[in-house]
Amino acid sequence: MFDIKDLYQEVIVDHNRSPRNFGKLDDANKTLEGFNPLCGDKLTLYLKTEDDTIKDISFDGSGCAISVASASLMTEAMKGKSMQEAEKLFNEFHDLITTDKEADLEELGKLAALAGVKAYPARVKCASLCWHTLHSVIEGGTSPVHTE
Repeated sequence: MFDIKDLYQEVIVDHNRSPRNFGKLDDANKTLEGFNPLCGDKLTLYLKTEDDTIKDISFDGSGCAISVASASLMTEAMKGKSMQEAEKLFNEFHDLITTDKEADLEELGKLAALAGVKAYPARVKCASLCWHTLHSVIEGGTSPVHTE
């Protein structure tokens, strides 16, 4: 019998083994580092923005499977989004992994694969590191992000 949890687990494993948009983006015009001292996750987020739109985005660094998969899924979801759309998606994703609010799974797409981390509070910081780093970039932040 088909179990949606199995599909979600497959998505996470796939994005951890073969992260999308991994590596330095040479023509990035926005860069920010993020750290999760609890788990040891570290990443650098690279964005190429133009006219308030994320034209390209990538990341590099190291981390646990949840952290890498989340960054991979996030970068796929953000390409072509306006900063306003990116901020809206940040809020929807944050609600997905931290609250019991009804999520629009269709709008979240593959990002819904990370919904299960809310059952593991220590893993929420792993899944949200890249998102908080992106949020800081959107807000104009320049200091490294820490999920403490």
